[in-house]
Amino acid sequence: MIPTLDHLRRAYAVTSGATHLTPLLESAALARQTGASSVYVKPEALQWAGSFKVRGAYWRLKQLSPEEARRGVVAYSSGNFAQGLAAAGQALGIPVTIVMPIDAPVAKREATAGYGATVVLTDHGERAREEVASEKAREIARESGLVLLHPFDDAEIVAGQAGVGLEALDQLAARGASADVVFCPVGGGGLIGGVALAFHYLSPRTELIAVEPKGFNGLGASLASGRIETMPIGPRSICDGLMARRPGEAPFAAVRDTGLRGMTVDDAAVRQAMKIAFERLKIALEPSGAASLAALLSGECDVRGKTVLVIASGGNVALADFMKQVEHA
Repeated sequence: MIPTLDHLRRAYAVTSGATHLTPLLESAALARQTGASSVYVKPEALQWAGSFKVRGAYWRLKQLSPEEARRGVVAYSSGNFAQGLAAAGQALGIPVTIVMPIDAPVAKREATAGYGATVVLTDHGERAREEVASEKAREIARESGLVLLHPFDDAEIVAGQAGVGLEALDQLAARGASADVVFCPVGGGGLIGGVALAFHYLSPRTELIAVEPKGFNGLGASLASGRIETMPIGPRSICDGLMARRPGEAPFAAVRDTGLRGMTVDDAAVRQAMKIAFERLKIALEPSGAASLAALLSGECDVRGKTVLVIASGGNVALADFMKQVEHA
């Protein structure tokens, strides 16, 4: 199911009452550096639970029946969906169990537990970590009677994440502006699915760029082939939240006809973007949240004379880890 515009608006009407209205930051420095007429950054790093993920998680939990909500939910996540779902569950009084890979950032693990969720760790060895974690989540769902939720492959998650796009569109319009180009980070595709639909319905002329780490460009490869592709297991990326090896079916269906195109960034570019975001915008982004800014700064997309929107998706990073990445920029 591809959510309609009415569906997106209904979801946003609910989630906007429970989430932060994150600001839209205009940067003259980034505009000068890239040749754009204007550059706007939407820092979802300032969102409740530190990323956009709480939007989709809150909306998805609101779709549970009273009996499902009483039993609780289980999901797997490397961190940001874990925190968003845990925070939403705490707010709604719904028990949440999260399966996390053992190599997920400690800060994200501790924050998830801090929102009251039960955290179960998995050791994936040489296997793809999302496969092992998802298997464990399914096992827990069967044995404990919990509702199994997917972190991104769910049309309701896509609808909830679309609030980022709807909100940005309203903020741009309030300034008498519209985006020519949007850069958005991509892991499994829940965020880009919602953002792409929002712009497809309301600003169809806007060019949409899906930004993935090198080696994890499952969405870009899928768009090129016209079917869902799975990337081979390869070297890790510092963009921990974007290391999905394939896009979800629901997000892929949502973006397939939106004119979206893929782009990749390497770790060095992401580190530099983290440094620039801190120095120019005074925001601390995790690597995954800085990938979209890295894509803009790479110069691979000609934005001269254009109005650019950058979705900075999250800021869940420990201070020591942030400093280590920035020092190597």
